[in-house]
Amino acid sequence: MGRLIEERGLDGLGDRLERRWTADGDERLSLRDLADEFNRELLGAAMEEAGMQPLDGDVENVYRLLTDDAVSGADRTRTERRLDREGVDVDALREEFVTYQAVRTYLKDHRGASYDPETGDQAESEKAHIQRLRGRVQTVTDSKLSQLRRNDEIDLGSFRTLVQVNVLCEDCGTQYDVETLLDEGGCDCADPDE
Repeated sequence: MGRLIEERGLDGLGDRLERRWTADGDERLSLRDLADEFNRELLGAAMEEAGMQPLDGDVENVYRLLTDDAVSGADRTRTERRLDREGVDVDALREEFVTYQAVRTYLKDHRGASYDPETGDQAESEKAHIQRLRGRVQTVTDSKLSQLRRNDEIDLGSFRTLVQVNVLCEDCGTQYDVETLLDEGGCDCADPDE
């Protein structure tokens, strides 16, 4: 990874990855998220080296089209062909993409970084993870609906996708959104005299 950062001129990326891995709370990213961030930076650098001028959000979308299992084969192929036409060697780029294990090795062995999760903060960490998953569901749903609309498969005007995760306590019948449940430390239905 260090070699790629230097070769691609991604100055400051190593520092940023280390900061995000060792941060507390919502600022912290998992090793998998950091691998995705690194790979998006590589993709952006490759696009710029080929003379492309990606607009805001282009790199993230192209990366999703190249790597997301939910993307259709046709969409992935169109994206690969577009990059090839623009002068990006997609196969070579994929070989440079890193895994979360490579990020861990780089941060621990090459940068000497370590992360010691705080005990008792697991609920916050899991809440952030659930929020990221919910955001991903929303993004994939938006993309698929837009694609179906463009292909005249469905009729749909302007839309917003709302994704909500609720938890139903079967003991008391109370329903919570998952963030409220985690913020409150659980359900109130337990009898304090038990």
